[in-house]
Amino acid sequence: MQKYFGLRGKSLNAALVWAVIMPAYLLFGYYNGVAGGLLDLPAWVALFPEIDTVHTTGPQKAHNSHIQGTVVAVYTLGALFGALSCTFIGDKLGRRRTIMLGSVVTCIGSILQCSSFSFAQLIVGRLITGLGFGAISATAPNWQTECSRAGHRGFVVMLEGLFISGGLVISAWLNFGLSFTTGGVSWRFSLAFPCVFAIIVFFSTPCWPESPRWLVKKGRIEEARNVLSALDDVPLDSPVIAEELREIEISLQETGKGKFRDIFRNGPGRFANRAFIAATTQCFQQMSGINVLGYYQTTIFINFLNLESSTARILSATVFTWQTLCAPVGAFTIEHVGRRKLMIFGAFGMGLCMAIIAGCTSHPENHTAVHASIAFIYLFSTFFVSGFLGLAFLYSSEIAPLSVRTPITALSTTSTWLFNFTVVEATPTGFNSLGYKYFIIYAVINWFLILPTVYFFFPETQGLHLESVDRIFLESKGIFDPVRVAKRLRASAVVGEDGDIKIDGPETEKYVVDTKEAA
Repeated sequence: MQKYFGLRGKSLNAALVWAVIMPAYLLFGYYNGVAGGLLDLPAWVALFPEIDTVHTTGPQKAHNSHIQGTVVAVYTLGALFGALSCTFIGDKLGRRRTIMLGSVVTCIGSILQCSSFSFAQLIVGRLITGLGFGAISATAPNWQTECSRAGHRGFVVMLEGLFISGGLVISAWLNFGLSFTTGGVSWRFSLAFPCVFAIIVFFSTPCWPESPRWLVKKGRIEEARNVLSALDDVPLDSPVIAEELREIEISLQETGKGKFRDIFRNGPGRFANRAFIAATTQCFQQMSGINVLGYYQTTIFINFLNLESSTARILSATVFTWQTLCAPVGAFTIEHVGRRKLMIFGAFGMGLCMAIIAGCTSHPENHTAVHASIAFIYLFSTFFVSGFLGLAFLYSSEIAPLSVRTPITALSTTSTWLFNFTVVEATPTGFNSLGYKYFIIYAVINWFLILPTVYFFFPETQGLHLESVDRIFLESKGIFDPVRVAKRLRASAVVGEDGDIKIDGPETEKYVVDTKEAA
């Protein structure tokens, strides 16, 4: 059989996306949505009365709300440690083997969850599931980014947002369908189903190429040459391959070998600055308020808007369906408008939606207010999926240099799960103590934290080769410089005969970016 089934160039890139990245991120979305739809099922609360908030009131409900938040959030705690583990094992195993290991651990955790007959087993199962998926989530964006062409990287990686939304849709509609059944199957099947995605990831991953940049870092130059030849669909002796290998090697020379401790120091490559940007991007994705609406959407519809359980489940599923339909908006626009504009657009829109949701949910007796709340929950999903869902994974891996890309991406993904855990853990208590005012917190975060931080500190990376991003930081001296330097480099760039933009860096090295430019 031919290597990679005889696929090359765009066909090979597409196959990698559909065969590995799609099931991996369907798994991501599925786990983010499945638990929230189980919390009020009769069979669930009967087996786990410790987290029953349906048939309790007063102090008991407040106590159970706290325990419920912990049970839902413990998955993200496991994912946090799974992502952090990649700082030690990621570069040793490589991108493919790390993803395969994560899929095995995820499957074990799912089996433990769906077979639970005790509260302790459920918690352990969720923790192990998170541990496995944390490793996948910290590695898959790197693998995809490092195998993608500069001019199409944004589109390809933004598809992750589409797949995450698709996983949310599957979990929501499956939960809705199973809510009409009785007994344990109403929740056990939902927790067993993601094993399908994990098994697909495990068996499909070894069929596709390892990251050429990881291979170069490990000194396996000829293997990297073969992979680049297949990904670019050019002969092995093509000057294009020679130039790419040269750029990767120069990047490694300029930024050093790179160890985990190096990401907390700046130096010429400004590693700490870049680690801060990557981790902050992922933090903002979680602190935007998406997990308030994602994990507890059914709860909001029932407790805040006084809707029937079946109506709430249908609405929850249709919100996720709408989010999936909107996901291509970001994918198709990112290489035209750039990363910064999409994030600023998303933060402004999400803040507006949260402010209006807060106002409307304060009047559940008013049918117009209820309808407006529902409409702005849909609209929030549009802003989030366009501005932050897939983009956070893309930007945090783009901003990191090859020498420390694995630890920086692991740190940023750890940030994802840390703040995911924080929001998911705090939300039941926030709902119980603050009511509709809890939504105002996220309006403030979007408007007065996320939006100005992106504007002042996040440089544009649209169209840049991964090695070219280094030039922005090599020429920056302070935390405010990267945005200014990125604009200056683009303004002084020269369009070459081949249509690419050539940027002259120090020591006359050439760095190539795509002709499309973002402000």
